[in-house]
Amino acid sequence: MINTERLKPPTVSDERTALESWLDFHRATLAQKVAGLDEAQLREASVPPSTLTLMGLVRHMAEVERSWFRRCLAREEAGPIYYSDEDPDRDIDVTAEDSWEEAYATWQAEIAAARDAARGRSLDDLGFAPHRNKEFDLRWIYIHMIEEYARHNGHADLIRERIDGATGA
Repeated sequence: MINTERLKPPTVSDERTALESWLDFHRATLAQKVAGLDEAQLREASVPPSTLTLMGLVRHMAEVERSWFRRCLAREEAGPIYYSDEDPDRDIDVTAEDSWEEAYATWQAEIAAARDAARGRSLDDLGFAPHRNKEFDLRWIYIHMIEEYARHNGHADLIRERIDGATGA
């Protein structure tokens, strides 16, 4: 079952609470956009020729969570889940062999791993992103993740509306 509880971020808080609350808000927004749909609907592409689907967005966000929190911040040797050098869009491009159950479970596991990686760290703690050959502090990672989810939640809004007419925050 998909947890769609979405708490509004506090309007007055410390910086860490604000960043984590907004990130969780956007994670929950994507969960709301996929809730109540069947496997076929989750595979429905936005508008041809695009291959973007809600399942693909969830898979992509699992990769993004993994990249920034596990590979960059925690400096883990955590390879890609779906994509490869040979198929760089494999997270977005779902096939008949891919399942929603696996995609959702993987996304939730990566969110849990992200929280674990950030727990106990300062916003000033540095990670290193090999794909950019740069250091990033946890503050930047939180802000980037909020931006990443916000952008893709806009895509999810349009895809969901096309599927069944559902709109909303």
